Amino acid sequence: MARATAATSLVLVFLLSFVLFFSSFSDAASSWKSKKQHKPCKHLLLYFHDIIYNGKNAANATSAIVAAPQGANLTILADKFHFGNIAVFDDPITLDNNLHSPPIGRAQGMYIYDTKNTYTAWLGFSFVLNTTDYQGTINFIGADPLMNKTRDISIVGGTGDFFMHRGIATLMTDSFEGEVYFRLSVDIKFYECW
Repeated sequence: MARATAATSLVLVFLLSFVLFFSSFSDAASSWKSKKQHKPCKHLLLYFHDIIYNGKNAANATSAIVAAPQGANLTILADKFHFGNIAVFDDPITLDNNLHSPPIGRAQGMYIYDTKNTYTAWLGFSFVLNTTDYQGTINFIGADPLMNKTRDISIVGGTGDFFMHRGIATLMTDSFEGEVYFRLSVDIKFYECW
């Protein structure tokens, strides 16, 4: 009788271990599937328009060079891929690519030209939106290799309608006029929405 009880206990322990092992594997697999989300939970396409101060356009300028390499002029971007320039901006955001469309908010932040051998900037900025459709901020950060047609930067959070949202923004230079004006198309895809 003792052998039968021991054998039964051993079988029960084995079955319990087997069930626990495969249930944990199943939980891990379903957890992995739930984190691998391919469809965005929210999508926006916005444009922002940057007019850099050049010493002659104070009334229209929406950005300004605030730091430059030693001896550089703060109204002209530095030679050699603009390395060392830091610009701050307060640019209008529109729903289409027309600078004169009604703004739905402001893009506020900075870009730093941080590479000596190509046109690349580091961006840190927020979209501050204040319309009947969108209230709140969206925060962006990342490298912007300007010579690429499209560039992805991280969306690291937000407030209001975008509270704790995270995702990817694909930037594309939609238009530019010399070194004074550029327009970015910002294709926003949120993959975490609260």
